Amino acid sequence: MRDQRKFTLRNQSDFNKVYKRGSSKGSQYTVVLYKKNQFEYNRVAFVASKKVGNSVERNRARRLMRESFRVLKEELRLGYDVIFVARRNILNSGQSEVEASMKRALINCGLIEKKSGINKRNG
Repeated sequence: MRDQRKFTLRNQSDFNKVYKRGSSKGSQYTVVLYKKNQFEYNRVAFVASKKVGNSVERNRARRLMRESFRVLKEELRLGYDVIFVARRNILNSGQSEVEASMKRALINCGLIEKKSGINKRNG
């Protein structure tokens, strides 16, 4: 668990770099902000502002995004700082919808290669 900390974006200065100098793409349930970093691995953060709702709703939004990312992270290119920002309508969706939305956004960002064919997943 301790070695997982390096994969989490934590410092305010790192957030500011992504917000100011990074790129962004929106999807139905999230906004993806990303910027190349100097590491051989990705650092990720999940953000839900007070616009999303109360603390219970914000935590649910972050859980949905974290679980969706857990499934997608193996396909992600390495060396990026990525921030996922929840949109208000994420609360009306299920995990599979959020996952599909995040995948589309990451493909549009160029962080995931678009694959042809059927992608099977054990369920």
